[in-house]
Amino acid sequence: MNSTEKSELERELADFVQQLDDWLEMPMVILGFVWLALLVIELIWGMIPLLDGISTAIWILFIFDFLLRFSLSPRKLKYLKNNWLIGISLLLPALRIFRFVRVLRLARVARATRSLRLLRIVGSLNRGMRALRTTMNRRNFGYVLGLTLIVTFVGAAGMYAFESNLANGEGIKSYSNALWWTAMLMITYGGDYSPKTPEGRVLCFILALYAFTVFGYFTAAIATFFIGRDAEDEETSVASSKSIVALHEEIKALRAEIQAMKDGNG
Repeated sequence: MNSTEKSELERELADFVQQLDDWLEMPMVILGFVWLALLVIELIWGMIPLLDGISTAIWILFIFDFLLRFSLSPRKLKYLKNNWLIGISLLLPALRIFRFVRVLRLARVARATRSLRLLRIVGSLNRGMRALRTTMNRRNFGYVLGLTLIVTFVGAAGMYAFESNLANGEGIKSYSNALWWTAMLMITYGGDYSPKTPEGRVLCFILALYAFTVFGYFTAAIATFFIGRDAEDEETSVASSKSIVALHEEIKALRAEIQAMKDGNG
């Protein structure tokens, strides 16, 4: 196969991948949001058989989508590099299906399972972020607001799952308390509770890092909004224009006085 035929084949493959991506885009977006909702339900209340079956079916579809995109990608290593977190989050539900924890009931296995649950939460948030980015402009205020709401609700579910069953009776006792605590963390106010479990502390750090990142964006957006309102206000604009004119007159008068003093000394 010569270089021309190879280039033509690569172009046809790229066109096919693009068409497939356009066809699968909206179904995967919808399933991504459903997957996040089921994750929150699982972390807070646990799964009934019906929801567990729906979650498993969505998980299988995600695996099929991941493997299909990987097989069609011309640069497979780059694809894995950009999607490794999603790949890990797709492997973790297999532990629940095979009931690995029921077979090995050691404390270290339970702790490892909580750590894997943390990875699953982060991976699912990553999928939700991509689903939201597909439906909205990445730099849109609505996108950042929607992403912050997703991070808040899922993060609160994760904190409740990690911090609700502590041996000493401490911890977060309800999802509403976890949601309030996470919301305060999002506005960088914080709360009077400090996570006790290692997984809760790691998740708290991730949430705080996200809050620190987007808080400046929200304050800048709000400031821009009010500045824009002031700029559109005719009275404010007239007042600003009059102030500038008055300043120019004062400068001109000061220059005239300085020139007069020079002429008098001369």
